[in-house]
Amino acid sequence: MTGRIGMRMLGRLALNGAATLSMAYLLLPLFFVTWLAFFAQEIPSFPPDGYSLKWFRAVPGNDRFVSGFILSLQVASIATLLGISIGVPAAVCLVRMKFTGRELVSSLLLLPLVVPGIVLGIALYVFHVETEILTEIPILGSIGGLIAGHVLIVIPWTVRLVTASLVGMDRAIEEAAQSLGADRFTTFRRITLPSILPGMVAAAMFGFISSFGNLEMSLFLVGPGRTTLPIAILQYLEWKIDPTIAAVSVLQILFIGVAMLLTDRFVKISRVV
Repeated sequence: MTGRIGMRMLGRLALNGAATLSMAYLLLPLFFVTWLAFFAQEIPSFPPDGYSLKWFRAVPGNDRFVSGFILSLQVASIATLLGISIGVPAAVCLVRMKFTGRELVSSLLLLPLVVPGIVLGIALYVFHVETEILTEIPILGSIGGLIAGHVLIVIPWTVRLVTASLVGMDRAIEEAAQSLGADRFTTFRRITLPSILPGMVAAAMFGFISSFGNLEMSLFLVGPGRTTLPIAILQYLEWKIDPTIAAVSVLQILFIGVAMLLTDRFVKISRVV
């Protein structure tokens, strides 16, 4: 008995140690990026000569960073709304309806999570070129084309998380509402929608983050004279390396972290993810 307890304690210690190492592996780069953002010298070196906030003050004065942030925010917001509008009905159909090819449709909707971003970007670029040639509609390099591409990033998150919410939902509640006289639309609005709201909010959050930070696909779809924030960071690194990039990264982390905390305060997305 004592030996069995000792083995359990040893296994628990090993598990906790592995979890600690994994967390350190994930958080260590964030720690160094945050540390670098406060270096006083322009050329990073260790140990630092001192600490300063001047790199954070330099970010609002850079027009490319500001315009890139605004464009990324606009594209991610619109793409998230459209992706939720498409993904929620798709998830409901996949869970509630029985039809031939359902597994195939589910796999196709989740495909953008599997396909590498650069491959998806090239495919969309070729599609836009061919569509513009055939229809003479100026799609290539347009804001609409960029948003349509980012919608493809949001849909898989919506389908995946809303499907999980629907599968874990008790169907007896919906059946009870219908037995009391509620039609399907009323049942969905009053019963189903509130139940899957955490999944929708989680999908919106993850979809927004994926769209906001997307680089590979945006490189192929963004038009001349426009730039998203990830592209602005990449272009800045081509000519200059200083802690400004670290400061921009820290501000991105803070922006997304505050958004997630505020969202989780009102809707417990931890119930789904």
